[in-house]
Amino acid sequence: MAKNNGAKNLDTSTEEKIIQAASKVFTQKGYVATRTRDIAEEAGINLALLNYYFRSKEKLFQLIMVEKLQLLFSVILPIVNNDDLSLEEKVETLVENYINLLIDNPDLPLFVLGEIKANPAGFKDRLQVRKVLQNSSFVRQLRNRRPDVEPVHFIVSLLGMTVFPFIAKQILFADDNTFKMQMEERKALITKWARTILET
Repeated sequence: MAKNNGAKNLDTSTEEKIIQAASKVFTQKGYVATRTRDIAEEAGINLALLNYYFRSKEKLFQLIMVEKLQLLFSVILPIVNNDDLSLEEKVETLVENYINLLIDNPDLPLFVLGEIKANPAGFKDRLQVRKVLQNSSFVRQLRNRRPDVEPVHFIVSLLGMTVFPFIAKQILFADDNTFKMQMEERKALITKWARTILET
């Protein structure tokens, strides 16, 4: 019995190592440029063992992509649909949580953007972002507050100000410490911009 439990733990450990390695390599290189051999090397296993657990690169990629999208939506959905938060509180919480998420996962924006460019139809069908946002309390509150402001413009501007620094990090910022410091400052700046729009 103990032997079987040990084998099961070993299997789980190996599978988890493969998933972690795939997440790292796919995020850095994207789907097209990644070889299964790259993932096996990153996981410290041979290619045959990787193929035993995951029959194809595509299957492994789909698993990682679902994981990344869940990570993104775990920050957004509970906030935009929380009826107990005011519009200002939603904006502040979104910006705070989203910047924290991207500081912890700085390669995530470029990875997602690259894959959206490669497969826009697939992402549109999978994400249903427009539908989710249109039915959210966030958009209802925004329409009530500023009926003259198209919610898409407001949301795109909010996301752009939050995400773009992570895309242009290597060009615009001298080092990681400066970047993190300015991202903390940016939380307040973005929230201030949003409040100005909402109060105009």
